[in-house]
Amino acid sequence: MSIMRSEKKIPAALLAIFVGAFGIHKFFLGKRSAGALMLFLTLIGIVGSCLGLHFLVGVMGFIGFVEGIIYLVKSDGDFYYDYIVGKKEWF
Repeated sequence: MSIMRSEKKIPAALLAIFVGAFGIHKFFLGKRSAGALMLFLTLIGIVGSCLGLHFLVGVMGFIGFVEGIIYLVKSDGDFYYDYIVGKKEWF
């Protein structure tokens, strides 16, 4: 039985952990709508910080961090089938 290797797993995980709030890892995996949503909410949080919307940056950062950890702990085959073949957008 051959194991599917995904060369996108580690870069996607690192992008999610370090700049996940901006949705860069979503764009990297080809999930443009999910990436755009994360980017939009983060930018709203930054711009609207004077209105108390700064929590959005933290929420998006937390989601990115959790997704990065999930990417790392998944086997290469599971990552490939879930995020490359299956087009799973969230978690």
